[in-house]
Amino acid sequence: MAIRIPPIQCLLTFEALARLRSVTQAAEELHVTPSAVSHRVKQLEQILGTPLFARADFSLTPEGVEYLAHVCDGLATLQKFPSSARGSGRRKLKLAVTSTFARSILMPRLKQFAQLHPEVDLVLHQVSIPKLDVVAEDADLTIRFGVGRYTDVEHVCLLKDEVTPMASPEFIAEHGPFENTQDLQGVPLLCSPLEPWRTWFAAHELDWPEPSDGSQFNDVGLMCDAAAYHLGVALVRLKLGAPWLQNGTLVRLFDRTVPSPHAHYLCWRPGNMDRWECAAFADWITKAL
Repeated sequence: MAIRIPPIQCLLTFEALARLRSVTQAAEELHVTPSAVSHRVKQLEQILGTPLFARADFSLTPEGVEYLAHVCDGLATLQKFPSSARGSGRRKLKLAVTSTFARSILMPRLKQFAQLHPEVDLVLHQVSIPKLDVVAEDADLTIRFGVGRYTDVEHVCLLKDEVTPMASPEFIAEHGPFENTQDLQGVPLLCSPLEPWRTWFAAHELDWPEPSDGSQFNDVGLMCDAAAYHLGVALVRLKLGAPWLQNGTLVRLFDRTVPSPHAHYLCWRPGNMDRWECAAFADWITKAL
């Protein structure tokens, strides 16, 4: 007689939901959507032919309590084994990422991931125009920049940031002082569709249109370099602009910051998180940031 064993992702989801008693928290831990958590639990209950949770508060039914003990024992046994299996071969993980995010955010932290998972060879693909969703088709994971309303992939928010005007010390000495926001009027403003000025203008109650003249950039790193070479004032995200701030080639004009309307998201196709190297990277980067 054939025995139907539940998929491992259903067992992992059952354990996480039983422990956390929150669909949202279980989804965040497993790097899936809340609907995926509900679907996996329903699939497991259909396979077993019995309810595992009391739906009101996600407390376990008597059958759920008994089954959880078996699942925890099984997962503990499986967790002990992969150390020898992993050593038999290396894994490649293809990550599509923007160049500025890679340089400013990922690279300074990547040694930690390599130390934790020396068996994973990370292959980076550059995404040059992130907000237009230009994605490396064969990537296992993608870091996108945008508003997060992605219907073609599962995703989790990685990094939110705040923006503020920055310029080189030489530019400030020539065009300053910048004591209030009105001092930006008539000053060359560097522009990028990835970080529109209208967000900052609106937060400061400035009825100014989005600049149409001046230099335009579809790469934030290039815009920061241009500002560092005294070409104008750039609206820069604090975390992404950290390298330029730290080496002194850019400085902030004002103390106030404004939340960026966009954020960085880790995205993947359904099923990719079943691969342990994808899940390991997702777990690491969400905690590292």
